[in-house]
Amino acid sequence: MVASRQTKWAVGITGASGAVYGFRLIEVLLAAGVQVHLVMTDAGWRVAKEELGLSAAKRQEALEGKFPGAMAEGKLVYYPNADIGAAIASGSFLIEGMIIMPCSMGTLASVAHGISDDLMTRAADVMLKEGRKLVIVPRETPLHAIHLENMLTLAKLGVKLVPAMPAFYYGPQSMSDMVDFLVGKVMDQIQIEHELYRRWGDEHYGAESPDHHRTD
Repeated sequence: MVASRQTKWAVGITGASGAVYGFRLIEVLLAAGVQVHLVMTDAGWRVAKEELGLSAAKRQEALEGKFPGAMAEGKLVYYPNADIGAAIASGSFLIEGMIIMPCSMGTLASVAHGISDDLMTRAADVMLKEGRKLVIVPRETPLHAIHLENMLTLAKLGVKLVPAMPAFYYGPQSMSDMVDFLVGKVMDQIQIEHELYRRWGDEHYGAESPDHHRTD
C-alpha cells in the first residue's frame, strides 16, 4: 500500500500590487498543514520590498524571517523564477494545483496564450495541461479589452479567477480583515476549510429585521 502524500500547493507572487495577499495566503496554507512551493518574479520581489519591507537582495533570509522554521522543516519550498527545471515545472511532480496571488496582467497574458518562458508561467502551464486546479487573483484597475479577453480565455479553460475585490457585508474593521476575506475566497476555491471571514447567514450576523429586504 502506498502511503498518502502530503498536500502540496504551488503559490506564485508576481509584481502586481498586493504582495500582502500572497504572503498571507502562504501563512494560512502552512497553518493548514499544506506544503507550499513558492515562486516569485523579480517584480514580485520588488513590490514585496516596497509594500512589506522585505529584502529583495537576500531572498532566502527574507522568507526565513517571514515564515520562521518553515523552510528548514521542508514546509515551504522556494524556487527562483529562473529555475525552469524546478519540481513544479514538471507534470510528473504530484501537486494539487497552483495559486497566483496577486497576478499581474503580464503574467496572466502569458498563461492565457501558452507562453511559458519562466518558472511562474511554466508551472501554470503544467496545471492546465495536467488538468489540475489553477486559481488566479488578477490585480489591475481599470481593465481594458485585452485584459478581459485574456481572462475569458482562461475562464474557458477552467481557471478560477478571483479578482482582488473587497466585500463589506461581513463588516471588516481593518485592512487585515479585507486581506483575509480575499484569502478566504481563494481557500474556498481550493476547498480547504478556514475561518478567515464571516459568511453570509452565519449566526453571528444576528437576526435580520423583517424589513431587511424591503425595497419600498
